[in-house]
Amino acid sequence: MIGLGYWWGTIKPSLTRIWADDVAQTVTGTLTGNYVTLSNVRNFEWRTTTDYTPRWEVRTYALDDLATVDIFLSYWSNPAIAHTLVSFGFNNGEHVVFSAEIRKERHEEFSEIGGFFKQFELAMIAADERDIIRLRTNVRKEDVYRYQVNLSPETRQALFLSYLDSANHLATTAKFYNTITANCTTVIFSMARAIAPGIPLDYRIVFSGYLPGYLYDVGAIDHSKPLDQVTREASINQRAMAADSAPDFSARIRLPAN
Repeated sequence: MIGLGYWWGTIKPSLTRIWADDVAQTVTGTLTGNYVTLSNVRNFEWRTTTDYTPRWEVRTYALDDLATVDIFLSYWSNPAIAHTLVSFGFNNGEHVVFSAEIRKERHEEFSEIGGFFKQFELAMIAADERDIIRLRTNVRKEDVYRYQVNLSPETRQALFLSYLDSANHLATTAKFYNTITANCTTVIFSMARAIAPGIPLDYRIVFSGYLPGYLYDVGAIDHSKPLDQVTREASINQRAMAADSAPDFSARIRLPAN
């Protein structure tokens, strides 16, 4: 056991591997007055999961124009597990999505089991919605739901800046992804709890597929309708397929549900 523990301790995360194209860059940012400039914002043109045009961009956002925060949940197999993405919307119609993701090497495939055993590093990706959301709805054919989160302007800005801090830290300090303790949802929860320490811990933080019920219970999403109806109306796949690669993709997936 001592030898096993020593060997386990020698396995260290890295920032310098031959990464898969979609995680080859990670986002970093700077704050100058009221403006945040993000480098390495992903804006790939996806035709299939293996046929795409890579683009990494520099974008600048005014914090005073930050108007909305949405949580997207993407399901691909198990209803208890979903990938969690957070999208920040601005008054000019722009959206930028932050996603804490496994940083695969070129030869690797995602494995939930591998996520327990130091197989993957953790990366912060920022992307255009036509990239990271459309990839899941239109290309991978995952089931994706969007929930607008009720936050004050001050909390929206604080959450955005917490993503900036986390991204800059992960860009310089390698960290392993962990299926339970360091995944897409626990990263969000850790940042949210730093802003509002009273947020309760709940099993639905780990089993992220059930996150809508948690958000509903704490009043973070629409509470004027039953949860089942809120969830049905949150599905965006039909609208995303209709929008496809249209320039107004973000606006069209937010149209009222039929």
